[in-house]
Amino acid sequence: MAREAVWAVITAMYDAYRRGDRTGIDRLLHPEATIWDSAEPMLITSGTQLDKVRDARPADGPRETEVRAHDEVVDVWGETALARYLLRVEFAEGEPEIVRTTAVLRLVEGEWLIVHIHENTL
Repeated sequence: MAREAVWAVITAMYDAYRRGDRTGIDRLLHPEATIWDSAEPMLITSGTQLDKVRDARPADGPRETEVRAHDEVVDVWGETALARYLLRVEFAEGEPEIVRTTAVLRLVEGEWLIVHIHENTL
């Protein structure tokens, strides 16, 4: 049951991403979460840094038509979880992008929150 709850957090994050719902994403991130974003060379260590990375993304970049997490492997040890999965990003034009992703989550007051994400584009 914990594995399903962890995976639900991951898929909810991408659902919020597809809607352009930053607040929905941020609600799933621990306040001290860190992120290795596939398009950013520096480790993101705060919400302010994350917003700067988000704001710097080109508005006229390739149009994404689908973002889907799949082939997940989720392990849970007490209040810590590790999710490894592939993220497939489809574009209106061109080849899809595959991103290997690892997410670490912690159970905080009964709620799974993402404390770290590491993305690696293939």
